[in-house]
Amino acid sequence: MKCRYCGSSESKVVDSRPNEDGTAIRRRRECIRCGRRFTTFERVEEHPIMVVKRDGRREPFEREKISRVIMKACGKRPIPADVQDRLVEYIVREATNSMESEISSVQIGEIVMRQLRDVDEVAYVRFASVFLDFQDTNSFLNEVQRIRKEKE
Repeated sequence: MKCRYCGSSESKVVDSRPNEDGTAIRRRRECIRCGRRFTTFERVEEHPIMVVKRDGRREPFEREKISRVIMKACGKRPIPADVQDRLVEYIVREATNSMESEISSVQIGEIVMRQLRDVDEVAYVRFASVFLDFQDTNSFLNEVQRIRKEKE
């Protein structure tokens, strides 16, 4: 594993433990050359899943995209990083557990919306405004009113 600081490929494992849900091994490493420490994760290699976009295009499923979407929706909200990480883990697991070789972007978006709604309403509305393609403030207000009704 290359050191992220000096680029050396010589490092030793200082600590190793599973992550919270057991889907990865977290390893603390120490670079032999510069002595700095860094973290790596080891995950089971999964069969590639293709995401079918709304326009019919297909592209590989990327965990990083889910992570970016969650970070963007939760930006400047009081949502701890570990909660965001668990959201990403759950969404990825849901999307990949079907054992299908393809999943639609709509299905992924619905999973994201369900999870965000339970964590933070503002993050949910941020994501929904893009995913549901709000065209005006009325669309936005209708979604907020729908959330309020569900809450009551």
